[in-house]
Amino acid sequence: MVNQRHFRRPIARASLENLQSELDPAAQAELTHLTAAVLLHRGHESDDPDVVRRLVSLADEMGLEVLADMWAHAPAVSLPGALWRLYVLREGVRADPSGTAEDFRSGLRRDEVSEVVAGVAEPPGPDEVRGTIDEILAGAYRGDFAVALERAAAFLRILALGRTERTPERGGRDAGAPDAALASSAALVDTADTLGHCAAAWRADTLD
Repeated sequence: MVNQRHFRRPIARASLENLQSELDPAAQAELTHLTAAVLLHRGHESDDPDVVRRLVSLADEMGLEVLADMWAHAPAVSLPGALWRLYVLREGVRADPSGTAEDFRSGLRRDEVSEVVAGVAEPPGPDEVRGTIDEILAGAYRGDFAVALERAAAFLRILALGRTERTPERGGRDAGAPDAALASSAALVDTADTLGHCAAAWRADTLD
């Protein structure tokens, strides 16, 4: 699943941008998968916690748009597709930790099974949900990748249930307006399903 070559550090942002601009579509697709494999292997081969912290905060250092250029167009059930969704989830939580925590608490009342898998500390406030997402992403780089994906999927399922209960004051449905909360909930469930498929593919040694 991951090339066993040894790589010193994540590829620099400028290097990626310059390299991608010079590649044809087939080569770009190969680079998409290679960068994901390199980063995942970098985390798994290192005992240095600073390496994992850098990988978790990769979007902070490089910008989410750079990761989007690399990975957003990869097949959903693929290594870059899975990593891209984990980073997008982290960015979403960091953008609105209070709203995420409120949605999560609402969803917990309806899905106790996913709560166990997601593993969020009690009570799930803004700091707890931020910490959980960082812990999940760190687990992808230093532990069982499939377990990390399943934890993220469980987190998303709880979040989706809570999102459907949003009131107008919480950014939910207004009379006569499209139900943005439900649309968002459906997108969260779809992402959770995708991460579940990625976890199964990883265990079957078919995720690349």
